[in-house]
Amino acid sequence: MSDSLISTLDEGRSEPDHLRQDLWSVLKGMLAREFLIALRRRQELVNPLVFFVIVIVLFPLGVSPDPGFLKAASAGVVWVAALLATMLSLDRLFQGDYEDGALEQTVLCAQPLYLLVLTKNLVHWSLTGLPLIVLSPFLAVMMNLESEHIPVMILTLVIGTPVISLMGGIGAALTVSLRSGGVLISLLVLPLTIPVLIFGTGTIQASIDGLPIGGHLAIMGAMLALALTLSPFATSAALKMSVSN
Repeated sequence: MSDSLISTLDEGRSEPDHLRQDLWSVLKGMLAREFLIALRRRQELVNPLVFFVIVIVLFPLGVSPDPGFLKAASAGVVWVAALLATMLSLDRLFQGDYEDGALEQTVLCAQPLYLLVLTKNLVHWSLTGLPLIVLSPFLAVMMNLESEHIPVMILTLVIGTPVISLMGGIGAALTVSLRSGGVLISLLVLPLTIPVLIFGTGTIQASIDGLPIGGHLAIMGAMLALALTLSPFATSAALKMSVSN
């Protein structure tokens, strides 16, 4: 009796380890698949970066090349360009998987859907948001932003661009079954990202004015925490509705 009880407890202890191992294998496989697909669609990766660069390069030519004006407008221009460039690639976040049937298999997978969604959001940010962050210091110098404020700008983008990707995932999931969902994604996602835009630009402007930025960064950090916590569940529910229709 005692031997059978011990063996049962051992099996109970080993089962969670087995499930964790299976989950980790699925997540690693999904990461590898998403990066491989992205490498095969290089143009879709380049388009947001080209858009980001063009918007910032053309702004001084179309408005004013005055250094003082550019310094005052640099925070808003960089953040608006980053927001629009990130949203440019959201319509393909789930569309390819929906077209080839992989999305239905993902929804029916035994593993938690919100973790799979979070993995896709991570890949999207790595391929879209992270390159924008790398390019932003060079473009900020062109916008006459002083070097001591560039680390603050980078920090706001590091905190804010994942929020845009996570919020955008909700809109992409809701419109994945529609043929022309790009415009609808913009209409759905833009109102959700305006607070990030406001506090992102406000943090940089506060740094330029010599004001404390701790409060701004704390609010942006709270937005990121809420997005990481709630957005994957909302995206998962939206995907289930889209696939079932």
